[in-house]
Amino acid sequence: MGYYVKDVLYLVWDRGTVVLSGEVPAQVRSLSFIKFDNRVGKYRALGMYYYKIKAVLDSLGVGYEDGVLSPICRSVEAAKRPALRPYQEEALSSWLRGKRGVVVMPTGAGKTYVAIEAIARLGQSTLVVVPTIELLRQWERRLSEYFPGRVGVWYGEEKRELCITVTTYDSAYVAVEHLGNRYPLLVFDEVHHLPSESYRQIAELSPAPYRLGLTATPERADDLHLFLPELVGPVIYKMAISEAAGKYLAEFDVEVVKVGLSEEEMRRYKELEKIYKDYIRAKGLRFKSPSDFGKLVMLAGRSAEARRALEAWHEMRRILFESKGKVDAVADILKKHPDGKVLIFTEYTALAREVSRRYLIPEVTYDVPDQERELVMEMFRRGEVRALVTGRVLDEGVDVPDVDVVVILGGTSSSRQYIQRIGRALRLKPHKAKIYEVITARTREVDMSRRRRRGVS
Repeated sequence: MGYYVKDVLYLVWDRGTVVLSGEVPAQVRSLSFIKFDNRVGKYRALGMYYYKIKAVLDSLGVGYEDGVLSPICRSVEAAKRPALRPYQEEALSSWLRGKRGVVVMPTGAGKTYVAIEAIARLGQSTLVVVPTIELLRQWERRLSEYFPGRVGVWYGEEKRELCITVTTYDSAYVAVEHLGNRYPLLVFDEVHHLPSESYRQIAELSPAPYRLGLTATPERADDLHLFLPELVGPVIYKMAISEAAGKYLAEFDVEVVKVGLSEEEMRRYKELEKIYKDYIRAKGLRFKSPSDFGKLVMLAGRSAEARRALEAWHEMRRILFESKGKVDAVADILKKHPDGKVLIFTEYTALAREVSRRYLIPEVTYDVPDQERELVMEMFRRGEVRALVTGRVLDEGVDVPDVDVVVILGGTSSSRQYIQRIGRALRLKPHKAKIYEVITARTREVDMSRRRRRGVS
């Protein structure tokens, strides 16, 4: 820890924590997040409380030596600046007031540009954290337009730290102690991922005083989004799809296409539904939210009956999401839009593969190698391919411009997933976007569809 002058207060960085050495005022010692570490005989707090400790010390007029932050660059200057729309300026202004918080905007509304301007205005070393490789590459390209030669990547074998470094949640979690105090500004894309038990440590073990979260939908079924104000800051700007449609995003029509199950599919579906419902009723289980479903999962670990009910539930989903009627419906939709740019979403890879095989449409799923995925995506962007079928890999953030038609063949009841998917077609254009939601009639999918569409308002 080094040598210190008596009666001088030092703030020191130590593996994800701030250590206070010297005379610590009683008002600081009494803070709930300050703990006394008997191993070293000093007070200690998680890195994320660094800004609060400084605020209390400054308010008391207490002098101190601050050795916590060690930025990778002294300053960061942009070669050019994005031209922000009025609502983006409003979001940025709201964030700049406290330099912490979450910006909620629909997919396609330009959250990335708000972050780029925030980095430029702050001029500090920045760590950008994203959920997928596709998003990492997209952010790297976009940031490099504004900060040429200043953008690095920390992922897998590629570890280039520069003034602005882009990483994934997985990589940042593993390297949190190394990345720790080198970036005063943290930008979390798709910030709803952050509160999970492991990823939250990225925020907890960082002393970064400035934090910006970006998402279209911050809410989580498990309510962990309630930790976001502490980890990143409160929601400081929110825009709904309905506010942006027709002005900043394309107007759109949603058509629900109902298809039937085959006789064999329906027979099997009813068998499974009976197994599942009989068990739920017998045990008095009620699922008011997706998080309640965890009760059944826990019971399945101890009971053969519960396991049978859970397996029935999974097979029911597969029948719904992989029905022959859904594959057939794609043909009619493609015929209606011979010149359109079509993006088809499925819940399971098997259905994506079947649609790809039957209609000779390129498939973009997690099973496809990274380089092949990037090549197909680039061909789609250039218009060399007019239709793509994908699973969850394109649910979040990836820039897919000029999409006219989104086809949803299967998904959860989550509003977030639905908003992310339809957002792929909502980049501003002179004509309306078309959303097709293909669901199986007379099944629980009708209710799932109704629930996920509630979030679009």
